[in-house]
Amino acid sequence: MLLKSDFYYDLPRELIAQTPVYPRDSARLLYYDRKEDAVRDLIFRDVADILKPGDLLVVNNTRVINARLFAFDEKGRKFEVFLLKRKDLNHWETLLKPARKAKIGSKLVVNEELSLTVEEIGDDGIRLVKFDFDGVFEDILSKVGEVPLPPYITEKLTDKERYQTVYAKTPGSSAAPTAGLHFTPELIAKLKEKGIDFAEVLLHVGLGTFRPVKEDNILDHKMHSEYYEVDEATAEKINKATREGRRVIAVGTTAVRTLESVADENGILKAQKGETDIFIYPGYKFKCVKGLITNFHLPESTLLMLISAFLSREKVMEIYDHAVKERYRFFSFGDACLFL
Repeated sequence: MLLKSDFYYDLPRELIAQTPVYPRDSARLLYYDRKEDAVRDLIFRDVADILKPGDLLVVNNTRVINARLFAFDEKGRKFEVFLLKRKDLNHWETLLKPARKAKIGSKLVVNEELSLTVEEIGDDGIRLVKFDFDGVFEDILSKVGEVPLPPYITEKLTDKERYQTVYAKTPGSSAAPTAGLHFTPELIAKLKEKGIDFAEVLLHVGLGTFRPVKEDNILDHKMHSEYYEVDEATAEKINKATREGRRVIAVGTTAVRTLESVADENGILKAQKGETDIFIYPGYKFKCVKGLITNFHLPESTLLMLISAFLSREKVMEIYDHAVKERYRFFSFGDACLFL
């Protein structure tokens, strides 16, 4: 039995990064080579020296929306509304706080252009709501919504684009695929010049990625589904790399989850779109992904469990112990890891 406590590590609070570094590719990089069983302490832009011609980096091109809203009911009580997943033009899955006061039929007003009505009650504070709006929803959201930074980041973000990757395209995420935050256009160009290719998938980051594990036995944890897309061009590019024995390297755990949701037992992908609730933990056999760029993840999180499946729980704990001792910066605005 795998216990949540098996994935706990002690992290000094001062190592939680509060602000992004500038430039993006000046973050530190912990590089672990599985063949050599060796850790090296580098700078992120050093990936250009480590990666080889023919390697294929797969990135998640989702774009974070202003998913955090504040609304008031008829009694003047304030609610936090966190957008999770769009169901259709007017309906969204949301997290509402305080959830116990958001009953079916409750109407909340954001401003004169935007209001919402609670239609269904789910688990863990989730509510299906219907929005009523005057104008274009995305335009209203860009004006009244806030970038939904994680709760462990307490400093205000002055430049909202720093919580977006430079290749972000398709709006829909409630959180950034943070491994990609370290790339700059210049670094991408340098990698391409070296013969390293890029492919894009889409996974809108929602509750499935960041919901904490509450159950002691991790197999009792229920992953919420998230929307993904893999198009024909991407599938063919990845399949070509796989057939030729070239490394498919996922940039971020969301890219891992997308690829592993779509790949067959031989690592071959078919173009498709849909919802995935894949939960990757030790014992999982990877079908497509041969390398991983990722940030440092929260203790007892599903993301830490995923990288423990890619390496091993013992090795990850050893690496994280090294990272704490070397004063790496952790979580969304923190430093990066490269596992090959």
